[in-house]
Amino acid sequence: MLILEQAAALVFQPYVLGVILASAAFGMLVGAIPGLTATMATALLVPMTFFMDPVPAIASIVTATAMAIFAGDIPAALLRMPGTPANAAYVEDAYRMTQSGRSDEALGAALVFSAIGGLFGSFVLMTLAPALAEVALKFSSEEYFWLVVLGLSCAVFVTPGSPTRGLISLLIGLFVATIGIENPAGEARFSFGNLELLAGVQFIPAMIGLFAVSEVLRTVTATIPRQKIPRSDGHGIFKTQWQNLKKYPVQTARGSITGTALGILPGAGADIAAWISYAISKRFSKQKDKFGKGHVEGLVEAGASNNSAVSGAWIPALVFGIPGDSITAIVIGVLYIKGINPGPTIFINDPQSIYAIFMVFILANLIMLPLGWLAIRGARPLLSIPPSTLMPMILIFCIVGAFAINNSMAGIVMMLIFGIIGFFMEENDIPIAPAILGMVLGPMLEQNFITSMIKGDGNFLHFFERPIAGGLGALTILIWLLPVLMLVLRRGRKTQAIA
Repeated sequence: MLILEQAAALVFQPYVLGVILASAAFGMLVGAIPGLTATMATALLVPMTFFMDPVPAIASIVTATAMAIFAGDIPAALLRMPGTPANAAYVEDAYRMTQSGRSDEALGAALVFSAIGGLFGSFVLMTLAPALAEVALKFSSEEYFWLVVLGLSCAVFVTPGSPTRGLISLLIGLFVATIGIENPAGEARFSFGNLELLAGVQFIPAMIGLFAVSEVLRTVTATIPRQKIPRSDGHGIFKTQWQNLKKYPVQTARGSITGTALGILPGAGADIAAWISYAISKRFSKQKDKFGKGHVEGLVEAGASNNSAVSGAWIPALVFGIPGDSITAIVIGVLYIKGINPGPTIFINDPQSIYAIFMVFILANLIMLPLGWLAIRGARPLLSIPPSTLMPMILIFCIVGAFAINNSMAGIVMMLIFGIIGFFMEENDIPIAPAILGMVLGPMLEQNFITSMIKGDGNFLHFFERPIAGGLGALTILIWLLPVLMLVLRRGRKTQAIA
């Protein structure tokens, strides 16, 4: 009890609360601009933390990260331009809801269920951190290989329309991920002598191009005037969320649990969590045909999942000093600078600081609700701007975002190329989202496959020798075979009916 009082004294003071509020506004701004990710928001804050005490320094990063993950839903819903790869999992549903005049409901669901997922992950972080981190440490390259394959499989099966087109999109993304020398062999692949491509395709410019620039091109080339999107009345941000919570309690709990579990695994993060949760939601939904057409159910589950994954990623970071994602990798560096050494002894040597961080997690997810409401209300006028004015503004933001990654013109060129590719993909009904996931998980897939094959001396059965890996492998193969088995069962029933 004394430790909690000491932790509260570290958090509830005007300076720390002011840092939390300012970081929340900063994270909301960065996350709402396509191309500026939560990781970038964290990196930009690091120089500021040098002048802060440990608790406000970590509080600024925790708050900005939580806000940025949610804020990526704002351009996703209003403009069909996800702020982060995690938002891409349900961008179609969110944007279709906006087109039907339900933007407040879509963004309200993203806001409320992101906060619920974040709070759930925070409570798990507070109560079960050491035990859960030990489970995460049992994951080796074999388990990560199957986990990535499972995530990629989900992208194909949740694709609206034909799974074949989803597979084509996924293969495009995996091919892009092979470009450059960022591979286990260190060999230049598909770079064609271009020095810029040796480092691989920059992911953020590619994502901006596929989603944002392709949307600009589609608007410019449309022979039929773009349909005016009706504005919501402003009453649905919170009003409809109580109904959604009563209607989808299982989805909310399932998304929060899935996100936290996947966030604990080093390298998994919110991206895989959102995709897998969206796939699970569709698989067990009674209204599968509505997914991708403006249905809130997948948004509820995946929205809860991506923010709970943010909290989950801190468990291995604090308990063992192993980063759960790119953000916690930065955080570990900040902790060392501040004299706080992550590891099992941190709960003994500096318990008040750790519990102060836990309290900041809860505060960050609570403050997300009023600030998110203000951000949504502030962004609504975007729907009233004529396309002839809005699209050039979007293109300018895209160029700035693509250039800011490495301060290089190469980012802008890649953005434009992928914008054209995205335009032709959508003109032929090939979805973009699976390509994004392929680009994100491709390097992780290859790295873990090669590592596992070396460990198993080339024996593919080695992927099934470890208990957890064997279970994940069996589950993945079962998902692959499920459509075939369902088809065989349907034909068997038809044959019996005819007989």
